[in-house]
Amino acid sequence: MSLRRPSKEQPENFEFNSTSLEAAKKIVAKYPKDKQQSAVMALLYIAQKQNNNWIPLAAMKYIGKYLNMPYIKVYEVATFYTMYNLAPVGKNFIQVCTTTPCMIRGAYKIVQACKEKISENENELSIDQSCSWMEVECLGACVNAPMMQINDDYFEDLDKEKTLKILDKILSGASPEPGSYRGRINNEPENNRKTLMDLKDA
Repeated sequence: MSLRRPSKEQPENFEFNSTSLEAAKKIVAKYPKDKQQSAVMALLYIAQKQNNNWIPLAAMKYIGKYLNMPYIKVYEVATFYTMYNLAPVGKNFIQVCTTTPCMIRGAYKIVQACKEKISENENELSIDQSCSWMEVECLGACVNAPMMQINDDYFEDLDKEKTLKILDKILSGASPEPGSYRGRINNEPENNRKTLMDLKDA
């Protein structure tokens, strides 16, 4: 795994807004008073969600003070887990699974769509600064491969054409519908098939 470094451009200040502060208070209250530092991961996620999908150093320092723990410990958590973004990724962060099941089903066509619509390079903001993309390891939706995750939502059973349409929507400011793009509910079999041997309508 490559070394993950914070963005060179950092805001001077950060603090939770009223919504984030309320969420943080509820989470911290679930822990015993001498164990409240255990809420650090949840608070980092709250900060990331508030700050357009990334966590600045000022937010790590703020969380350290909020939980009465050394800033370096917050920094260690934020830099260890890849679910935390240390640099701007845009309002819409696209993660494309290219692990074997998705790769076999055409994941690199999804990657090509991202290169055409967003940026030629991973982890590079689009021209309008609204989104970026990257390849990731398994996202746990192998049955519905190929798939991608946009922020908190899964988009499954994709092909290049469908992916391009989804990306066009987010680039225009719209919110595409998550889920299967072959009309399946969750990972139900297609054509009402009940067994693996029932291949006549496959």
